Amino acid sequence: MKKNVMSQIRIGRQYAKKWPMRKELAPLFNEFRVIKATELAITVMPILAMMTLFFQLQYLGPDFLPQAIASALFFISLPVQGVLWLGKRAQTPLEPAMYSWYKQLHEKMVANGYQTQLSEVKPNYMQLADLLNDMFEKMDKAFTKEQF
Repeated sequence: MKKNVMSQIRIGRQYAKKWPMRKELAPLFNEFRVIKATELAITVMPILAMMTLFFQLQYLGPDFLPQAIASALFFISLPVQGVLWLGKRAQTPLEPAMYSWYKQLHEKMVANGYQTQLSEVKPNYMQLADLLNDMFEKMDKAFTKEQF
């Protein structure tokens, strides 16, 4: 099923907000680095694009307008690329090894009092983010420390 770009961006933003930004997860998942880089790019790149556009037009003249616009669009596209990657990743089904880890983690959480059903459908990274969020919020620190 094809998704349009705007829905992919919306899903990527939701995934970035939902993913637990914990240092324990940084070595295991790329999301930590991608979310941090994307957040930085969202704040810095529009300013850099405007400065690039302004300085190229100021010092090189209007003859270089196409190059200035291309440079500005490149800088603006960087955070969009990060959000699109996050949107794609959120909908990606878990690999077999990650799925078994997800299942084991869910079983351990249920054994310790967590109350929810495991999805019958093969889970994706968005559901993994939900489970990890619940683990860090609802389970005690000894349990989370034991898992990582």
